[in-house]
Amino acid sequence: MNWYPWLNHAYRLLIESHQQERGHHALLLHAHEGTGAGALLYGLSRWLMCQDKRGMKSCGKCHGCHLMLAETHSDWHVLAPEKGKSTIGVDAVRQLNERLYEYSQQGGAKIVWLPSAESLTDAASNALLKTLEEPPQNTYFLLQCQRPARLLATLRSRCFYYFLPVPEQHVGLYWLQHQLPAISSLDAQTALKLSQGAPLAAEQLLQTEKWQQRNVFCQAIEQALHNCDTLSLLPLLNRDDAQQSLYWLVSLLSDAVKWQQQAQDYCVNQDQQALIHHLASTQSVEKLLSTVDDWVHCRHQLLSVVGINRELLLTGQLLNWEKQLCPTRQLI
Repeated sequence: MNWYPWLNHAYRLLIESHQQERGHHALLLHAHEGTGAGALLYGLSRWLMCQDKRGMKSCGKCHGCHLMLAETHSDWHVLAPEKGKSTIGVDAVRQLNERLYEYSQQGGAKIVWLPSAESLTDAASNALLKTLEEPPQNTYFLLQCQRPARLLATLRSRCFYYFLPVPEQHVGLYWLQHQLPAISSLDAQTALKLSQGAPLAAEQLLQTEKWQQRNVFCQAIEQALHNCDTLSLLPLLNRDDAQQSLYWLVSLLSDAVKWQQQAQDYCVNQDQQALIHHLASTQSVEKLLSTVDDWVHCRHQLLSVVGINRELLLTGQLLNWEKQLCPTRQLI
């Protein structure tokens, strides 16, 4: 698993706590997607499993290290949803609990890694609580999450909470441009801002197909504004990844509000200044803010309402936006 330079500080703090015998047996790592949280927990796992530690580093040569590198360590358990499922059920946790109370097969630590703790059902969380309260000797739980509020309060209270921040902007930009040297500085800066500062998410966004999709969408918005025909955006929005395009749209509208308030330097979409200026000239700041709220609500409905008619919802929202942009136009 790759390592990222902005993880060094967090890694040192977590390892030091264990070296000083202050390390908690259950770590709840809160991190945004694309920050490399999985790499951090894997690094901590390797150190805990190492049989010949070299200070803060695992030796890389002992039997435990070889098994971890091969991802075949019998005492390293990854608790994740089964293929085709989005949640972790109670049966999987009960089976894991039984294995944890057995002797360590390699004679060292036992580790449970949950890449997405939010995937636990309430029943599964409750089944895990007792083991968290009274864990077997030398057993560690590494829980990774993006939204801690979705976890049971009782589960959170039994863990040591640690927030992994995104790196400073200059660090993320340096890494991103090193990974993708053909990408312009402006594109790298925009992708990083669209990804809330998470470099790995920005790198994924900048992959040719995804970045091209965004550019086509921005061009389509420009054309729709010019023709006062927002409904022309429906084919680009009515897709399985509609929430991604809606996020881009909301960020552009929010930038238009900033533009009207003479805060252009704080715009997210630095590579789309002409489009942002055009959006800012179409409506007053009050109407722009209302439009932002409408699209945020639309996106929330798509993400949260099961079985919603996506095409109908988007069509209605686009027509409402067109009425605001062209109040004198008679819509059929």
